Amino acid sequence: MVRAGVTPERLARAGAELADEVGFDQVTVSELARRFGVKVASLYSHVKSSHDLRTRIALLALEELADRAADALAGRAGKDALAAFADAYRGYARAHPGRYAAARYRLDPDTAAASAGVRHAQMMRAILRGYDLPEPDQTHAVRMLGGVFHGYVELELSGGFAHTAVDPEESWAWVVDSLDALLRGRPAGASGT
Repeated sequence: MVRAGVTPERLARAGAELADEVGFDQVTVSELARRFGVKVASLYSHVKSSHDLRTRIALLALEELADRAADALAGRAGKDALAAFADAYRGYARAHPGRYAAARYRLDPDTAAASAGVRHAQMMRAILRGYDLPEPDQTHAVRMLGGVFHGYVELELSGGFAHTAVDPEESWAWVVDSLDALLRGRPAGASGT
């Protein structure tokens, strides 16, 4: 019998907390069973598999990150919006490294389409409207921003910037300034091909 109070939502939240402690790749159903004081088999009445658990953690992380980014963007435009969005991602990753990793977990197309991941793309596109980018430039810019933000955060979290005296905060500001200048200076319809 499953201990009262164990729900898929509580498992996802406990899994997210565990991910922040030990890393998303280390989250297992058996570790969660230990934390809840139940047998592993009893948790399978709440989650179908490890993949299901990881998907639930990813959905939770995407929702939290979207909420944080939306709060940061409120009332901002242009470079201020770009910086607020970037800072929201970086701040979330620093505070919740396991959840941040979970937010990049590959979801099946239907789950992804119903997730808060859609809100992330919508917020990025809203920021980019301030730069007057037409399609397909907007899509290219969304991919570029995602790659730069995620890449920087990954390097920072893994200690990749610990080997130089230059403050990562200074580099982060330089990156955001450079992205803003690039987006403002891009001629409409300019093709990368």
